[in-house]
Amino acid sequence: MKTTRNLNLLSAALAAGLALTTVRATELPPAETKAIAEEGFIYGLPIVMNYAVMYEFAVDKKSSQFKAPFNEINNLHHVATYKDTAVVTPNSDTPYSTIWLDLRAEPMVLSVPAVPKERYYSVQLIDGNTYNYGYIGSRATGNDPGDYLVVGPGWKGEKPPGIKKVFTSMTPFSLTVYRTQLFNPADMPNVEKVQAGYKVQPLSAFLRQPAPPAAPKVDFLPATSAGIKENFYGYLAFALQFVPPSAEDKEVRAKLARIGVEPGKTFGFKNLSPEQKGALVEGMKAGDEKVDKFLASGTKNINGWGVGSFFGDRAFYSGNWLLRAGAAKAGIYGNDAAEAMYPFTRTTATGEPLDGSKHNYTLTFPAGQLPPVNAFWSVTMYDGKSQLLIKNPINRYLINSPMLPTMKKNADDSLTLYIQKDSPGADKESNWLPAPNDTIYLAMRLYWPKTEPPSVLPPGEGTWKPPGIVVAK
Repeated sequence: MKTTRNLNLLSAALAAGLALTTVRATELPPAETKAIAEEGFIYGLPIVMNYAVMYEFAVDKKSSQFKAPFNEINNLHHVATYKDTAVVTPNSDTPYSTIWLDLRAEPMVLSVPAVPKERYYSVQLIDGNTYNYGYIGSRATGNDPGDYLVVGPGWKGEKPPGIKKVFTSMTPFSLTVYRTQLFNPADMPNVEKVQAGYKVQPLSAFLRQPAPPAAPKVDFLPATSAGIKENFYGYLAFALQFVPPSAEDKEVRAKLARIGVEPGKTFGFKNLSPEQKGALVEGMKAGDEKVDKFLASGTKNINGWGVGSFFGDRAFYSGNWLLRAGAAKAGIYGNDAAEAMYPFTRTTATGEPLDGSKHNYTLTFPAGQLPPVNAFWSVTMYDGKSQLLIKNPINRYLINSPMLPTMKKNADDSLTLYIQKDSPGADKESNWLPAPNDTIYLAMRLYWPKTEPPSVLPPGEGTWKPPGIVVAK
């Protein structure tokens, strides 16, 4: 899954002047303030982005992106369109179901139904660090029905009877993302039947026991785009109270405390000198630039596509905050490589920027060389600047493997996709992926990639390589 309005807390925040409130601040040399601000920005970016999504999805009922209160499931009976703007590079392959879990009072039980073998589905568990701490679904647990327990930090207990597996979140608030494969628009009623079988309930209800006392009410800090852009470190301080410290982040959190960024405490510039204020803004800018630079080089370039793995669990990141920030900025809530791979590009095979206002393009898969997956694959079009889906005359945001029967192959059995802003003509429209009249960002999604050759795994080193995009002749 991949945040906009809140992703763009970045650049504007750098120039917003950060007009904040009051704070106790330790006097530090500007150079040290800048260094801490840079490191803290990189560490905190995913945490702030995640908090902003949680606020919009589960707290602010007036938000256009509100889904459902905590511990209630929300099933979307449609795939993402250009109107979905809370999350960048949204997935338009699989209708989403989401639950924001509040695990403070007691654990929650997630129940899944029997899902037909031919239909891929996954349930991804993500904590406030943006760590993927567990999976249920076709690859991880199979398509049989089952009940699974999700517990919060510090929970002590035995696995109850009837529970197949226990998953532990490092944070008290946790996101659960369900992806249910949609074969074609007419298939939506079948997806809805599967979604109707997704259930969530407190452990006490599952065990038919009295419920424990409710967790205290939280006075959440409203997470508006403007507020985050003006007050990144204020939001980080607020969000950190919901992210218990760990061995990996002990050092960076101690540094943040030196500039007044402490869990649950108000942060501001009032007691900072003008030099320190400037250093803080410069540190944010440097951190943002470092994340962008990492994204440009943190994957292997294969025919113009960036191929690598940004997403995983706590052990996967192992305190690599730059990798985690790059993952969030590239597309927060992405899957582990074993669940899905995400080759992405902004250029042709030879490195020229993709721009739908200047050129038409083609992407050709040679005969027998379609992406090797156990589930399905897709190629999705995004606006190059916002990384959102684009409005287009045929309401097509992607081309995926379930569409193959309706597509036209070339004489040599290869498959060509036409990537351009205008229709390539009625005879080629089945293979047309509409592009913006501007810069282009393309993302492949390879669900449940095969592990035997040809394979896209291991990330960046696999025997299958995505073909490059070329300017149409």
